[in-house]
Amino acid sequence: MLEQQIVYVVSDSIGETAEFVVRAAASQFDSGHYEIRRVSYVDDEDSIKEVVLAAKEVGGFIAFTLILPSLRNAMMDYAAAAGVHVVDIMGPMIDAFRTVYKQEPKLRPGLVHQLDEDYFRRVEAVEFAVKYDDGRDSRGLLRADVVLIGVSRTSKTPLSMYLAHRRIKVANVPLVPESSPPDELFQLPVKHIIGLTINPDELNLIRQERLKSLGLTPQASYAKYERILFELEFADKIMKRLGCPVINVSNKAVEETASIILDLMKRGGHTI
Repeated sequence: MLEQQIVYVVSDSIGETAEFVVRAAASQFDSGHYEIRRVSYVDDEDSIKEVVLAAKEVGGFIAFTLILPSLRNAMMDYAAAAGVHVVDIMGPMIDAFRTVYKQEPKLRPGLVHQLDEDYFRRVEAVEFAVKYDDGRDSRGLLRADVVLIGVSRTSKTPLSMYLAHRRIKVANVPLVPESSPPDELFQLPVKHIIGLTINPDELNLIRQERLKSLGLTPQASYAKYERILFELEFADKIMKRLGCPVINVSNKAVEETASIILDLMKRGGHTI
């Protein structure tokens, strides 16, 4: 027996249904040997082909919930050609409803979660905010509803999470003089970017408290007043270059700043 067997769960929606079924089945075996890899929101044949090849490479199989017949057929065809075992979880049940009750399916992915659409959009937005927090992956900037920029400790991360719970996909980028902003930032429409600034005295206090909480000396360069002025000047130049709106977060609660951001987004034509 292999040390670990891998099951790929493929869906054109979140993939919860398929994963639940797979886990229920795996519980009847030595579940410690099984790894479930979920591949969500599959909507093209190339993605299907990639998963099939991955499953073949590890000697695993695929369980899938694909609603569109074209994608279901593509999965069956690619898997057969590669010799990969697949389990169509949703297809036979849809066919049964069609056959017995003489009705045609809507063929719209994700309807099982329609009542909880807001919840799942919120989950997706939170996952997005975590993935693209603090400039981790600049590719996410082009997919974000809004991008927050500013120096360290201007509430970029708390605001990203707050807005994510409003189902808004937020990425944020720290502006640091020693590092040029990512090229993707300058490819965005101005309405997708919001700058955050802060009073230097307040930022100085915030950074000193941050250093104390980390057990570091407040005299570190991070909290020095000259350094803070240097960073704020650098950020101001970038924001002026971009031409984006700028919010001064000094003495503002996250909720208050978020309300201003939402208003700016509405005025910019975003659907919120």
